[in-house]
Amino acid sequence: MHPGFCKPILFFMPVLVLAVFLACGQDTKDAGAFRTGRYPNLFTELLGIPPGAVQAKVDSAWQQLFHGDPDSQAVYYPVGDDMAYILDVLHDDVRSEGQSYGMMIAVQMGRKKEFDRLWKWAKTHMQHQTGPRQGYFAWQLKKDGTVMDPNSASDGEEYIVTALFFASARWGDGEGIFNYRAEAQAILDAMLSKNESAAEDSVITNMFNRDRKQVVFVPTGLADEITDPSYHLPSFYEIWALRAYRDNEFWKAAADTSRSFFRKTLHPVTGLSPDYAHFDGTPADLWNGGHTDFRFDAFRTIMNIAMDHAWFAKDPWQVEACNRLQGFFRSKGVDNYVNQYTLDGKPLSDGNSGALVAANAVASLAATDPGRADFVKALWNQKVPDGKYRYYDGLLHLMAFLHVSGNFRSYMPSGPAAAEK
Repeated sequence: MHPGFCKPILFFMPVLVLAVFLACGQDTKDAGAFRTGRYPNLFTELLGIPPGAVQAKVDSAWQQLFHGDPDSQAVYYPVGDDMAYILDVLHDDVRSEGQSYGMMIAVQMGRKKEFDRLWKWAKTHMQHQTGPRQGYFAWQLKKDGTVMDPNSASDGEEYIVTALFFASARWGDGEGIFNYRAEAQAILDAMLSKNESAAEDSVITNMFNRDRKQVVFVPTGLADEITDPSYHLPSFYEIWALRAYRDNEFWKAAADTSRSFFRKTLHPVTGLSPDYAHFDGTPADLWNGGHTDFRFDAFRTIMNIAMDHAWFAKDPWQVEACNRLQGFFRSKGVDNYVNQYTLDGKPLSDGNSGALVAANAVASLAATDPGRADFVKALWNQKVPDGKYRYYDGLLHLMAFLHVSGNFRSYMPSGPAAAEK
């Protein structure tokens, strides 16, 4: 090198080092919590609420929903010495959705006793042990464990698998049904080992369409030819791609496919998604039940998008999607919007829902508009749901509190993703 070049290089070296440092820091900041281990507490960051007060409110919600008055507050009901179920109070039944949410909340809260009780009830009563549905979970049961409908709702299996992987990472694997990772793998194997497509209603199919790389609505009959946007959980599939023993590339591709699917199924102006959709994202409704509109299932779609952005930050469009949806609800009044709409924004109901308030607050994990704080505040001010609607409203309320407080985490055996509270 010519000596004349040395001085300018030396002069600019500190600037170059600083630029690299800032670039790396920005990359780390934007990499998502799975890589950085940083799960933001938006109650503190946006509202200035002390962390201790936030944790106290999380603990209070857990206490009420899991150990409160069984007649008016709790959704968690112990059975005997070692099992428990989550009750859909309104319908007086037990659902794989609720059981899986209960397991996820328990593992996020570090409550192994409650987790194991819920898991044993699901394993004992819900999971099919033989026949064409082997490995799947019946979606609807009576409180005594009698199966009411043997079909599966795919989101139940998705949450159960992920909760089991997190339990494996947090507490280690035990024996028998408490070998959490092995149990999760067995369910994943069942998801991809059935018939590829159904010729009639009685045929049991894969829970994920291998060609489309998408979760199906129900793995049987015509119901496996559509999907449910709120069942798309790319952040979970990323975990499966890392923790599963098999089909890792498929799960990785499924995560990317779901991110693309969200772009197709959310309305370009309102940001609302339908309850059910075809694999190309267009609204679907096989039973003429109004599920081409934004209804109760669809509340969760934005939660899934925001969680994926918060954990993995692989698609910048997710920020735009959360800003758009919150912008729509802000235009209706943060305290005044109803809980059902056509996709282009026409109201279909009169009342609001605690579950929707919760979901819209989770969108603030990805949103950047300053108004996102209003949705976080609405969740903070919302009392823990009780009464006959406390099942869906209450579980989404508590999960949203975990998300927004930085307590809903992607637990792995080692590395930053395994950071404790």
